Amino acid sequence: MDKIEFLKLGKQPIANRFLDQGDISNEFFYDLNVGLDKDTGLVTQMDYVDAPLMFNKEYAYRGSMSKTMVNHFASFSLSVAEILPANAKILEIGSNDGVFLKNWNSENAIAVEPCGNFAKETNELGYKTYNEFWTKELSERIVEEHGKMDFIFAANCICHIPNLDETFSAVRETLNDDGIFVFEDPSLARMLVLNSYDQIYDEHPHIFSVSALKNILARNDLNIVKVDELTVHGGSNRIWVKKSTNAQIDPSVEYNLDLEKSINILDLSTMKSFADRVQKSKEDLLYILNMFKQQGKKVISYGATSKSTTVFNYCGINTDFIDYITDTTPEKQNKVSPGMHIPIISPEDGFNNSVDYAYLGAWNFSEEIKKKESSFTGKFITHVPTVRLL
Repeated sequence: MDKIEFLKLGKQPIANRFLDQGDISNEFFYDLNVGLDKDTGLVTQMDYVDAPLMFNKEYAYRGSMSKTMVNHFASFSLSVAEILPANAKILEIGSNDGVFLKNWNSENAIAVEPCGNFAKETNELGYKTYNEFWTKELSERIVEEHGKMDFIFAANCICHIPNLDETFSAVRETLNDDGIFVFEDPSLARMLVLNSYDQIYDEHPHIFSVSALKNILARNDLNIVKVDELTVHGGSNRIWVKKSTNAQIDPSVEYNLDLEKSINILDLSTMKSFADRVQKSKEDLLYILNMFKQQGKKVISYGATSKSTTVFNYCGINTDFIDYITDTTPEKQNKVSPGMHIPIISPEDGFNNSVDYAYLGAWNFSEEIKKKESSFTGKFITHVPTVRLL
């Protein structure tokens, strides 16, 4: 790729690696810089973190911890089942803890999951799960052992993979001629509109536009046939793909391409303007947090997320600003956050009305959180689309 850098987010740790105190001295950091590929218009990191550092048996994010995501995948599975043949062969790439997979019969559904803890869980549930990274070699083995697939799905996974050409080529060779490939990932257009720069972290080497994906898929003999705009994860696109020789195009594709053209999504000037807004967001967030601390207010963070890792490390937000983080995930509790080393405790221990302000590390679930915490008398803080109180 011929990449032009437009954004520097500074030294960053592994975003989803929550630490014991003894691990702090050996913590890994890298430079998180973002560029625009001149050939395809892909927004991508200048350098990629080695995948095993991020995806391993200690991976902490569980999709099933969110009611929103459980319902999202259950509803989608029902709608897909209506258009697939009986006993369709299903493959999920990046199955996490099985939040999507569990909606399908284990006799017909298999998965690829590089995180050993989750692969073990889904294998024990009866779903054949390959504890490996998605590669051309693995795809060939899957076809040999299971035949070609009627439906391949990946949620918040394809944007994790640096080599998109190998990824898409392997998908194509694994699909039946009339098979469907669907993947969901954060939308670049939504990130620009919301100024949600925290979508960028080690696990997201790319933030996809439909325009860039069209270019990359086409050179791998695949065609986008439909685009669904989703609210999950702060704004995502669900991309429907078929082999180019067997593709009828839904109007949603042209609509999204025209929308992206209207905001000049392939232009470097658009990305530089975004970088300026990111800097302004940093300044505003530090100002408001510093003001609350000077007033003697108790400020915490709600949700130990990869998104908040980017924000806290870019802005230098540590225990001078945030007392602690509350999170419902057992694997994260009693540890400290990546980079800034803010303590993480359970909501039962730390989220109560002694808290004046709670920064929303999981701002993309703000409605679910506000409903769940309706008795909270303080205020939530967000930086999306601007720094403000909710």
